[in-house]
Amino acid sequence: MQADDRVLVNLPVLAHEVPDLRAAVGWDRADADYPGLFGRLLCWAGARDADGRLVAFGYVAAPALSHGYLEDIIVHPAHQRRGLGLALVRRLLAEAAWAGVGVVSTTYRPEHRAFYERCGFRWCDGGAWTPPA
Repeated sequence: MQADDRVLVNLPVLAHEVPDLRAAVGWDRADADYPGLFGRLLCWAGARDADGRLVAFGYVAAPALSHGYLEDIIVHPAHQRRGLGLALVRRLLAEAAWAGVGVVSTTYRPEHRAFYERCGFRWCDGGAWTPPA
């Protein structure tokens, strides 16, 4: 099965599945975010392996339909470098475009720049704000 065929939009996801996947790639589990986060998203997408385990996940938040934010693109290490991440991002961007989102931004580490450029993102300067501690 092609990577594109494995990616499903707004697939059912159990509360523990995204935190488990986050842990598999070395991220904080963020258990408190799930499943409540799903109610705040424009769309999410993911893929499962032959045993039904969630092996890829990502989402687009769009607080205003003119601008969305792509976040938490995760592919389980055992399924990386097979086109699944690219298929996931492209499917999410297609959904955002279908919904009328004009601009989608994201942040990523410098070592992931080539991946995001393959997905269609252009490098630009930007900034991020976090509340003071």
